[in-house]
Amino acid sequence: MIIDVDRVNQLHKETVERWHSEPVTNSYEGIWSIVCRQHSFNFLLWHEEDIARSPNVGDQKIAQVKRAIDGYNQNRNDWIEKIDDWITGYLMEARTSPSLNAPLNTETPGSVIDRLSIMSLRIYHMFEQCQRSDSTDEHIRGVKQKLALCLEQHKDLSKSLRELLASIEAGDKRHKTYRQMKMYNDPTLNPYLYDVELKKAG
Repeated sequence: MIIDVDRVNQLHKETVERWHSEPVTNSYEGIWSIVCRQHSFNFLLWHEEDIARSPNVGDQKIAQVKRAIDGYNQNRNDWIEKIDDWITGYLMEARTSPSLNAPLNTETPGSVIDRLSIMSLRIYHMFEQCQRSDSTDEHIRGVKQKLALCLEQHKDLSKSLRELLASIEAGDKRHKTYRQMKMYNDPTLNPYLYDVELKKAG
């Protein structure tokens, strides 16, 4: 298999647990370092978005958080592409070519790994909610139902990724990196940003 999906899931789970009590670090190598790096931006993004939704945070802090969210989201997407680029390199080294009429999948393996990363965060925080001592029984029941659904979806998504990777390696599906080309952080593509620069120059 190009990438061991069970190992991806284990990495996501272990780092989410560790990063909640320790700094965000990355001691992995090769593809696992890339997967961890991509995952770390989802972790940081998740917690900035929690802050952004707090009614007790002032406008100045919200502005700082919004800029952080934009940066983490850009990095998150950049590192999805790096996962897919690594797969392209792997296939080239293995001299694996798709069959003549092999179709593309609707999303790349990197995008699926990103979804698994987000799901691992959702599962962690759902489980955390189940442990609350200040909540009602009704709340806990509702959270447990959502947690069960998250676990089911995580299992389904993992299975789909295994099947996709196997199809790519067998040449039954084509693989290529889907370039995100986010425009909002690019000062040459975001009209507000380049209008501001033009006014400064004028």
